[in-house]
Amino acid sequence: MDSLTQIVLGAACGEAVLGKKIGNKALLFGAIGGTIPDLDVYIGSLLYNNEIDAMLFHRGFMHSILFSVFAAFLLGWVTYKLYNSGNRLHTTTKNDWIKLFFWSLFTHPILDCFTPYGTQLFTPFTSYRVAFNNIAVVDPIYTLPFLVCMIVLMFFYRKSSRRMLWLKLGLGISSVYMLLTLGNKLYMDVIFRKSMEDNKIDFERYSTQPAIFNNVLWYGIVETDSLYFIANYSLLDKENRFLNFKALPKQRDLKPADFYDIKNLAWFSNHYYSVYKIKDNEYQYNDLRYPILDENNPNSSVFSLTLYKDHDRLNIKPFEPKFDDFETAMSNLWERIKGI
Repeated sequence: MDSLTQIVLGAACGEAVLGKKIGNKALLFGAIGGTIPDLDVYIGSLLYNNEIDAMLFHRGFMHSILFSVFAAFLLGWVTYKLYNSGNRLHTTTKNDWIKLFFWSLFTHPILDCFTPYGTQLFTPFTSYRVAFNNIAVVDPIYTLPFLVCMIVLMFFYRKSSRRMLWLKLGLGISSVYMLLTLGNKLYMDVIFRKSMEDNKIDFERYSTQPAIFNNVLWYGIVETDSLYFIANYSLLDKENRFLNFKALPKQRDLKPADFYDIKNLAWFSNHYYSVYKIKDNEYQYNDLRYPILDENNPNSSVFSLTLYKDHDRLNIKPFEPKFDDFETAMSNLWERIKGI
């Protein structure tokens, strides 16, 4: 999920492990641990000259269980050696710090698994991307109550029972909401299958996921022999079905057989994608797991990359946000959430 959410969850882990011993400093160290896996965005850029390789490095090894274990021992040992001195001598143990970093590191990729992006939890043993698709990468209803609880507990003495009460409240509210989104995901899959039957769509496979910032409006994509079909459904819709199925071509102006980078990007997108030639040596890659901005334009994917041929490989041009499109998209999103 987004960085703020991971910071809050990491801080909660720090509080649960060391809050009674070191107070608010446990929140800080937990937040640091919760941030570390996402540093793979920067490390990938340092390791690779090719932007596709750097992008695919994200949510790879540094989001794995194995990394959580190894990094917890290393960070726990180093922090213990640095912290356990002077007036702080014997206030904490090495095991305390290992536990703090393990839980703050481990809960980060576990939380990411619930989003549609996908997380390579079992790297290096397999490249399988775990994605339960039940919550958006950014969901304020999950994050904000949790954040408020973490802020409130900071004002209580480290051994106060009220501090633990607010910690449990924050973890409880966020966990209950996560369970509700899982139930909502199961419900959406049932509705989507019924909607496809109503529209006589003979499908090979399909995927559903919530739209950004909420769990009310959902997006679905279905693959057939020759096309994709997309549709959406809000819990506030009058009709209990995904509406307005739109056909999208399986556009492949660059093919996996010709470029290994397309094969990698297709894997990244769970093979829901299209590639359009824009002009000489420039192509647009659309990750169709995510909605399109304009239902009348199949090339208006929310998650799109501009590719170009770089010697014998493909590369990605720097991302340039389109603020006008973003404002329109947010306005359309709100209107669609309210139902039709």
